[in-house]
Amino acid sequence: MNPDQTFAFVLRVGWLTLLPIIVFHRVRSQMTGEKLDRLQEGALILLTLRPAGIAHMVGVVAYMVDPSRMAWSSMPLPLWLRWAGVAVGAASGCLLVWTLVNLGKNLTDTVVTRKAHTLVTVGPYRWVRHPFYDAVALAVLANSLVAANWFLLATGALLMTMMVIRTRTEEAHLLTRFGDDYRSYMNRTGRFFPGRTRS
Repeated sequence: MNPDQTFAFVLRVGWLTLLPIIVFHRVRSQMTGEKLDRLQEGALILLTLRPAGIAHMVGVVAYMVDPSRMAWSSMPLPLWLRWAGVAVGAASGCLLVWTLVNLGKNLTDTVVTRKAHTLVTVGPYRWVRHPFYDAVALAVLANSLVAANWFLLATGALLMTMMVIRTRTEEAHLLTRFGDDYRSYMNRTGRFFPGRTRS
């Protein structure tokens, strides 16, 4: 079996393991039937974030189905680095599940909070304000390394850039909703990295 077939198999196992967990938490969070106003994200985010995410996922699925379909954007990487990507992917999956479990029904795919939204400061939220984004960043890196693919890296980088930009709007909404409680939380946690900074 050539390396690409091996790595495509590893990606399939990882995604098939995580997909039911992700779907379960997404469906559970949607059971309120509450409509969320995605327009509050702003035009830049609306026109770039989800298309970049879709492009990345289409590339990952194409690679998993038949790696030769993504050969046009392959990049030469040593095998050890691709296997390191597998380890990064495992860490991403663990962080994602930990985040989803602690976030519960507060999960949304936009900057708007739900009516029954609560401020979550436990689990990974004890150390960083946006562990979900950290998990996505690790997944993007893992996909790109495992598939040795610059298209996945480029679309993932655009996706993460838009998520980083979106956090300012998201945090403004959270400050409006939770006031001093969120301000205090911001002062004792890092945005993406552990630490007592607002960065």
